Amino acid sequence: MRKKIAFSRLKYAFALGSFTMLMACGSGGNQDRTWAVYKGDEKSTSHSPLDQIDTSNVSALKLAWTFSVNDLPSDANPANSQSNPIITDGIMYTTSAKRCLYAIDAATGKEIWKYDPFNGGGGGGAGRGVTYWEDGNDKRILFSADNFLIAVDAKTGKAIETFGEKGKVNLNVGLRDDPNKITVTMTSPGIIYKDLIIVGSRLPDLYGTPPGHVRAYNCRTGKMEWIFHTIPQPGEPGYETWPKEAYKYAGGVNSWAGMSLDSKRGIVYMALGSPTYDFYGADRIGKNLYGNCVLALDAATGKYVWHYQTVHHDIWDYDLSAPPNLVSIKKDGKSRDAVAQVTKQGLVFVLDRETGEPIFPIEERPFPASNLPGEQAWPTQPIPVLPKPYSRQLITEGDLSNYSDADHKALLQQFRSLRYEGLYTPPDLKGTLMFPGTRGGTVWGGAGYDPATNMLYIRSNEAPEIQTIVKQDPKEVERLSAADQGRYLFNVYCASCHGGPKMSSAANYPSLVGLSKRMDRATAADKIKRGSGIMPPFQGVLKEGEQEAILAYIHSVNDQPAKGKTTAATEGSSTPVNSLYMNTTGYTTWKDPSGNPAIRPPWGTLHALNLSTGEYQWHIPIGRDEKRQKEGEAGFGTEGKGGPIVTAGGLIFIAGNDDRRLRALEKSTGKILWETTLPAMANATACTYMVGGKQYVAISVGGTKENPSGSVMAFSL
Repeated sequence: MRKKIAFSRLKYAFALGSFTMLMACGSGGNQDRTWAVYKGDEKSTSHSPLDQIDTSNVSALKLAWTFSVNDLPSDANPANSQSNPIITDGIMYTTSAKRCLYAIDAATGKEIWKYDPFNGGGGGGAGRGVTYWEDGNDKRILFSADNFLIAVDAKTGKAIETFGEKGKVNLNVGLRDDPNKITVTMTSPGIIYKDLIIVGSRLPDLYGTPPGHVRAYNCRTGKMEWIFHTIPQPGEPGYETWPKEAYKYAGGVNSWAGMSLDSKRGIVYMALGSPTYDFYGADRIGKNLYGNCVLALDAATGKYVWHYQTVHHDIWDYDLSAPPNLVSIKKDGKSRDAVAQVTKQGLVFVLDRETGEPIFPIEERPFPASNLPGEQAWPTQPIPVLPKPYSRQLITEGDLSNYSDADHKALLQQFRSLRYEGLYTPPDLKGTLMFPGTRGGTVWGGAGYDPATNMLYIRSNEAPEIQTIVKQDPKEVERLSAADQGRYLFNVYCASCHGGPKMSSAANYPSLVGLSKRMDRATAADKIKRGSGIMPPFQGVLKEGEQEAILAYIHSVNDQPAKGKTTAATEGSSTPVNSLYMNTTGYTTWKDPSGNPAIRPPWGTLHALNLSTGEYQWHIPIGRDEKRQKEGEAGFGTEGKGGPIVTAGGLIFIAGNDDRRLRALEKSTGKILWETTLPAMANATACTYMVGGKQYVAISVGGTKENPSGSVMAFSL
């Protein structure tokens, strides 16, 4: 790999001459493959060996180009792309917030081709990247849109007609449930092992959702080659950790966060989500393997290798929300290949890559019992002794914010009224304080790993939330009027994100006020069915009558009768629970009456963890609170989702905060060396690559009022 390039005329001429010779030899362009895989490489390290941009010159970084997407209507709500672009042979491949696929000249930002899976119609759904596969001149991009896995020619942007059905594989097919009554999507891209693409899925975190079985498809034909049942069936290991009939009705346990691969060993590693329903598990008493597991499978066959469960019988929605980092730890004079798994709880599990055995001690510790009828919280949970938690594990009254006497008094009163016994306090009818919350610790951006120093760089959030558990009796719902059904079902399924009545509770969730003026019923119904942005699909979860009732409510048409009866589970499922318990206020950070965070800062932190010792080298708040932070004041930090990347140039690049800034930090100290303000929040992980002898740093940026589709921006020296 090229060492630091001095900007002298002689060396520049040499680099230009070398590039010209490479072109003349018929190379077809720069053969850079340093960021040709989601999160940098198959090991999900988010590391780059490039070092042209380093600590001595990063302050000179300037905008090189901007690619404006422009595939949404001009009056659409600003979109928020999560895509981590990949680059092969000088071409960048990425998806927009609408889930259109683009090939872009990585040196100039000029569009080469576009593939619209919706043929000009509506689209969307959270997407974090694409996958590249090649065999000789056969070069393909594989990505997902709606419930399809799609193969596109990387050179022309045309669908590969011989893949699946005219270029598409229906992800609804091959699971337990009727493919016409479910919608299975993907958020994170699949991973390539030889001629296989191994994929997970995104599913609703609700009653009636399908199982999240992991599948591998042939990259040439689209044929499913193997499937691993993440909810075990009779005779399979782990079946005994569920009720006997659970495999017929239980859902979730899906790999939505992404995967890692050890191609030499032929092992694929994945982080699995929780079983559904997330906050009440009376219908799934037991440990519930392989929920919340780091799972290792034979990549060629899908055969089980090992697992480690990080949460037993999850009733907190503590999915493993980031792909495992494959690392090599120098410990006691020896190098040991390992898996490092970060979590929403702010815990790091470090496991042997071949056996899954903990490298640092992990203790099973007792936690509180549940009071909900029929629920049986597991009595213990695994807690690593090392590394120590990187997020706060406990809130006291002294941690509550105090922006005014009235706000502080309100917080104290609420805090004292809730059930709260620290980490793993079970959901309760009196209301529960959950900390870390469902968006606490580390989310899908994951961690970055530096193989040269054995340092793991971890972003964390401090995001407490209130659980409001309500009993949902389907028979009672049936007796409500259409208007009351819509209001009730909106509060059950929608208000935890969109707020109530029909308002936005956070910047990530669009307001539904005035929806009928900007979106017709058919479009709104399609978004409920298929999902959109970070909203999951509800097909198979909501019955037709329930969907019509919600549509009537959000469109303020309250005199239209609901069609059919309202039932709680998908038709044809066997859920044995008659009375359901729902959390109606999840996924929203706890705030005081004036809208300020309920706990004192920091609310977002970047950590440097030495994996050889299990000790942290530094912690720094990341992100500026423009509303509450005074000029020059440090120590706040804000929530963020995009992860860090680390380079051989001694740098960390990270974005994802509300302050809209992309930052470069010195990896040894955490000192900020460069930052720039973007036109919108970049709720994505950056990438870095080399084209034409020049290193670039690029990132997907969200939409603005002027351009709701968003953009990709690239920076260079």
